[in-house]
Amino acid sequence: MDVVNLPVTVLMPAYNAADYIREAIDSVLKQTFRDFELLIINDGSRDETEAIIRSYTDPRIRLYSQENRGVTGALNYGLQLARGKYIARFDADDICYPERLQIQYDYMEAHPGCVLAGGASDYIDKDGRFLFEWQPPAYDSEAIRQQITSVCPFDHPAVMYVREVALQAGGYPKGAIHFEDHLFWVRFFDFGSVANLAVPLIRHRFNPGSVTIDERWRGPEFKQIKYRSVRNGYITDEDAARLKEIVSVQDIKKYKDAAYYTMIAKKYLWNRHQPAEARANLRKALSIMPLKAAPYLLYLLSFLPEQWIRSLYRKAKA
Repeated sequence: MDVVNLPVTVLMPAYNAADYIREAIDSVLKQTFRDFELLIINDGSRDETEAIIRSYTDPRIRLYSQENRGVTGALNYGLQLARGKYIARFDADDICYPERLQIQYDYMEAHPGCVLAGGASDYIDKDGRFLFEWQPPAYDSEAIRQQITSVCPFDHPAVMYVREVALQAGGYPKGAIHFEDHLFWVRFFDFGSVANLAVPLIRHRFNPGSVTIDERWRGPEFKQIKYRSVRNGYITDEDAARLKEIVSVQDIKKYKDAAYYTMIAKKYLWNRHQPAEARANLRKALSIMPLKAAPYLLYLLSFLPEQWIRSLYRKAKA
């Protein structure tokens, strides 16, 4: 194992990210904070991802390739290889704002009891168009603790945490597919305080190839397993096995494409009130999965007056 001798490791798993990874890498290399390594775990990509990474000559980039093991396997491999005191998580389809690392590093150094710090994010669609600003549901450690069993309080690719604490916490939990980060955060409270910053640190991209799918599309059983595991602090073997079955029928291109266009439509409807744009995305979703009920409901809602839509949104969020 390499000696830990750097302030920060930017840890980036990458799987078939050729469409976006160059922009992601460039945004890291342009950071105002310079003393870091960019550790990229190529998780069995079958496109041009590895070739694009290898086209860079910046010595701060370290590339390791492995057979596809999923994001949890890639991240835990990266935690073992990292040389930084702090891990700055980042995804291969997102974009760092130039001062992201400096802001988080300064905060962590000024608050030595803090073991994990997240921040706000500006969400964009697959083409880079702004959708909305996401603000964390809580900012101080106690408020985050109170909310963590009901909502994920951190945007995963925008967090920075202490590497040694992550290792002592056992790394990302296996079996918690698509909520390995949420379950991981629960363990950090055993080692210190946590925090969120109100400033946007990254541009977080929604795209059809992402693992991010609206929990409503995952279904009630997925949510039951997720929040039961978060409350317990671990996932049982039985729940992990059932979760794998659920996800296996959802993580296919058709399902993820339809979920993506529905999610984008919701953001245009709730956050931006651009009903025509929302309907255009809903038509794409319905062309892919015409028997899914949610796009039809949203399509009908899009014709309501703006104040009614905003009222319904506030009630849904309450």
